Amino acid sequence: MNKKVAVYRKEHFNAAHRLFNPAWDMAKNDEVFGKCNNPNFHGHNYELVVKLVGEPDPVTGYVMDLKLLSDLIKEEVLEKLDHKNLNLDTPFFKTINPTAENICVVIYDLLRPRIDAKFDLQVRLYETERNFVEYPI
Repeated sequence: MNKKVAVYRKEHFNAAHRLFNPAWDMAKNDEVFGKCNNPNFHGHNYELVVKLVGEPDPVTGYVMDLKLLSDLIKEEVLEKLDHKNLNLDTPFFKTINPTAENICVVIYDLLRPRIDAKFDLQVRLYETERNFVEYPI
């Protein structure tokens, strides 16, 4: 019998970015990205939800200690992205556009090596209250 349980940790960070494709002229960037192409950047208050799925440990009853997961998210994600200009202050977006989709994948890639492979991992990132992305699906 499958006794898998999903646990979630929610965190928050603030970051600025600009959506821009250097291969296009400004008119094309404005057409595709609109206000998000502001040359002076713009910011978001991101909500991050990390989901782990696994069987509870028979001794502790935990899938994973959520305090340890919180510490891991702070170390691997928040310290690297919070209050940063994603385009200028992080190595992750030097060659990829910092869309919500790409930020979500980067966060997953930062966390996955640090979380035991026995757990399924999913990252959900809210860029606004109404817009969010998930990886993997």
